[in-house]
Amino acid sequence: MITIAQARLGIHDPHDCTDASDELTILHAIYDTLVRRVGQDFVPHLARRWDVSQDAVAWTFHLQPDVIFHDGMPCDATAVAASLARMAREDRGYTLGAPAVWRQFLGGADLEVVDPLTLRVTLAAPMADLLDVLEQGFIVAPSVFDALDAKDYSVQCGTGPYRLVSISTDEITVTRLEDHFAGTPSNRDITWWLVPNAADRLTLLQKGSVQIANGLGYEASRALGNMRHTFLSPVAIIYLLNAAKGPLCDPRVRRALSLAVDREALVETVMHGAAQPLRGFVSPNHFGAGQGGCDRMDRDLARELLTQAGHGGGLTLEVDCPTRLPDEAERLTAALAAQLADMGITLNVHIHPEREDYAHMVRRKDVQDMCVFDSSPMSTYRVLYEKIDSRVAGSWWQGYANPRIEALIDRGRLTTDRAARASIWRDAYALLQDDPAWLTLYNPIRVIGLAGSHPDFAMPADGVIDVARFPAFEAIQ
Repeated sequence: MITIAQARLGIHDPHDCTDASDELTILHAIYDTLVRRVGQDFVPHLARRWDVSQDAVAWTFHLQPDVIFHDGMPCDATAVAASLARMAREDRGYTLGAPAVWRQFLGGADLEVVDPLTLRVTLAAPMADLLDVLEQGFIVAPSVFDALDAKDYSVQCGTGPYRLVSISTDEITVTRLEDHFAGTPSNRDITWWLVPNAADRLTLLQKGSVQIANGLGYEASRALGNMRHTFLSPVAIIYLLNAAKGPLCDPRVRRALSLAVDREALVETVMHGAAQPLRGFVSPNHFGAGQGGCDRMDRDLARELLTQAGHGGGLTLEVDCPTRLPDEAERLTAALAAQLADMGITLNVHIHPEREDYAHMVRRKDVQDMCVFDSSPMSTYRVLYEKIDSRVAGSWWQGYANPRIEALIDRGRLTTDRAARASIWRDAYALLQDDPAWLTLYNPIRVIGLAGSHPDFAMPADGVIDVARFPAFEAIQ
């Protein structure tokens, strides 16, 4: 039995949208998807191969033969189409504060079963980055749809390399399939334990009670020596800026904020070194991430921009701040306020203890001048489309509009050549440094502990534990 200790535990509806890495690791064990992310690219998985039309509208997927759901039923093109149709339902795809996430991309699509192993997806609008969505398009056995609709989440049934054995509030166990089409995992049985406290997770690993412990304290985990592995989280810690009204309507003020902040100092003060400064709208792990030109602190230019915007004598900004997600939000806001005070900028902070209410407030565009938030999708296109494109005005969009960015979005969604599309997203990255939609600060550095010596181990780019590709561990006796 291989045991993983993690801070959160649970499985919800696999067709709801989640960026919670502790849940995604379990979902990816039980379920297969058409494609699998490797680094910034995709490789075949349940789909052996795929073809895409030049206009990025028609996608044809050729499926693995003889794949069986854990309930014994065949996973054919009809079953795959049923899962994609369910993902696109208006009542599915919910994530914190935002309903029907997947419907934005799969809604109105024509799902044509060409033959038992061929599915053609004709989208309502071009999307060259469709694989970003399908990487989380878990293919679920139709036999459990009704139970999932009734919120019975104990019935998880896919075709994945592991089959669910038991589930409770503090423990989930799966066992491997010996003949999975992608190969047999190295470890037979996996159990996840709910261990909310990071110090307790560290102690369990040190005592040999678990073999993997995730989300460990950055400094405390140094005691693990070569069992300690760090990785960059793609989650961006940011402040959403209200570009619809108030002083941050002015792009000069938004850029001045970005130029005024000492990100390295925030990393040390707030995160004690456990983060990497972020100067763009997506992490370095993202497809098409770039460097751009305006990537360093320049307080002289920041002061000049503030003066041009009429705020040379000072500026007060109203800030909404949650108490968690990110958990350091209050400390971060205090540290930011201390830095900006030197620039004549005062932050008037409003604390919000109910995180889901806070998310709904942000989605309603009911924020003040700025608010602490994070950006977690691994899809560069999704971030641009859902959060920055004024024509979409998505859940987390806050009034920003830049026609040059939107022209790049239009080009990118039509560009099926991956290298050419990466270049387009790099152009967007640079433009969003010159005219930032958000105040971007850092990506956290996370720690995972593995029993034994595994010098070649590396976490996936999305920060989700991939148990099917873990090295072999000795079972706990």
